[in-house]
Amino acid sequence: MNKSFKIFVYPHKPDDPFANVLLPEDYNPEGPYTSELYFKKALFNSHFITKDPNEAHLFYMPFSILHLRHDPRIGPEKLQDFVKDYIFNISHKYPFWNRTGGADHFYTACHSISEIAMDKTVEAKENSIQLVCTSTYFVTGYFPHKDVSLPQIWVKKHDPGTLVSSKRNRLAFFAGRVNSPVRAALFKHWVNDTEIFAHFGGLETNDGKEQLRSKFCLHVKGFEINTARVTDALHYGCVPVILANHHDLPFTDILNWKSFSVVVHYMDVPVLRKILQGISFEELSWLQSNVMKVRKHFEWNVPAVDYDAFYMTMYELWLRKSSVRV
Repeated sequence: MNKSFKIFVYPHKPDDPFANVLLPEDYNPEGPYTSELYFKKALFNSHFITKDPNEAHLFYMPFSILHLRHDPRIGPEKLQDFVKDYIFNISHKYPFWNRTGGADHFYTACHSISEIAMDKTVEAKENSIQLVCTSTYFVTGYFPHKDVSLPQIWVKKHDPGTLVSSKRNRLAFFAGRVNSPVRAALFKHWVNDTEIFAHFGGLETNDGKEQLRSKFCLHVKGFEINTARVTDALHYGCVPVILANHHDLPFTDILNWKSFSVVVHYMDVPVLRKILQGISFEELSWLQSNVMKVRKHFEWNVPAVDYDAFYMTMYELWLRKSSVRV
């Protein structure tokens, strides 16, 4: 992949009226939905870019769904029209979209509003590769064999330092609102438990103190599937527990999630403590060791570093390039 993979990015100039949407930032973005922005920034500065579209394996449409959502000229109301017009323009200016019906094109989006972004461009929804954080099978526009589950990463300014497993004296941790049936079940059964710390609402500080105290950190599906809780858990050396059915975990084509996380069906919330306490010390040590090994795959770096989130995402794209027939 490193030697031969090539991406053509549709060009846009700095004086474009929507340069803020189409070009990468000259700063490091912050927030829970910035994976799409870090990917674009890394790609523009990578050796994968080619200015010759004839040698490209894939074509990148660089609009930012996050910036479109917050742009007062577009917003959620005109998002679908912008995407529709963008694809209309590139399909009439260049020959590449029409060769495959957009099957060798891709875009990135980490905000859940991406679920409706392609509703006025059915060809793009069904054919193009979508790098999205909302990788649930219940979204009509997500196709597991075609699309890529992008990790939602809230980039931390500081490394937590030594992640000593012996200091983790709490079984499990979760903090969040009750905005789904599975979260309601979690609080119903475990809100006053001494082993599973289920905190209603957000924490006063997001410094990782609770994750560092816990052996397991819970990802409990809320209103949407996308959340930074999984990558936060890995950042702080905590074994993720996935309580969210019917979706693709990030980099699922590359990583064996069962080697560094615990997947629990949401119907098993009433016996969650029994399940986690049933994990032997040896198995827990194995999971914790593997968490330390995979942490680097869920980090955005500027510039990108081998095997980080950018290169993992590129490899997911590389795996899909051979599926396209011109």
